[in-house]
Amino acid sequence: MNSSDIRPGTAIVTGGARGLGLGVARRLAAEGRRVVVWDMNLADFDPGAAGFTPLLAQTVDVGDLRSVTDAFAEVEAAAESVDVLVNSAGINGPIATTWDYPPEQWDRVIRTNLTGVFNCCRTVVPHMRARGHGRIVNIASIAGKEGNPNSCAYSTSKGGVITFTKSLSKELAREGILVNCIAPTMAQTDLLKQMTPEFIAATKAKIPMGRFLEVDEVAAMVSWIASPECSFTTGSTFDLSGGRATY
Repeated sequence: MNSSDIRPGTAIVTGGARGLGLGVARRLAAEGRRVVVWDMNLADFDPGAAGFTPLLAQTVDVGDLRSVTDAFAEVEAAAESVDVLVNSAGINGPIATTWDYPPEQWDRVIRTNLTGVFNCCRTVVPHMRARGHGRIVNIASIAGKEGNPNSCAYSTSKGGVITFTKSLSKELAREGILVNCIAPTMAQTDLLKQMTPEFIAATKAKIPMGRFLEVDEVAAMVSWIASPECSFTTGSTFDLSGGRATY
């Protein structure tokens, strides 16, 4: 990495203690950014194992607006500005048909995956608007485009993230703030533990490349979207599907 690769500034990564969020946080830190990790559970987060020391590591429930605003107040006190927000916090929920899907689990998935993105953007966007600059990257899913069977809440939440991204991007298009999202297929993360072997096998069979997505591949895509090189793209959904996506 040479000096031209260094990208100063501060990035908040939700769900940054594990999985895709951790991979993204590690990549942004390696590029010279100060990284703030937001996660519901920081018990297993080890800076040594992660490969970087965050500016802050905060226990945040993204589905609770007060939790988000309280955490962001601490970030503003510790950092001159927040330049990047990556909304990666998410849960899969149970695998069940819609007519058997537990209503409380529907509420839980929507609250985390969709309302959480709204809460974080609603909180951070005024800060970015005041500075006339920012990059927001929302982690959606190929399920948000296709609608996975037996995964109604997750699919709906991720479809909502895609549409929310387009809506917010248009509101901010002339304010120096770009809002994009990615739609990955299944990746090698802890979310696999929440799924049945049958569901995993069926999902893998849909990927023309015949393999799951790697975390580092997600981090590389997010890195570019959050960089100055991405300057004329907003409201877009970048597929990471191994050829699965058809639109």
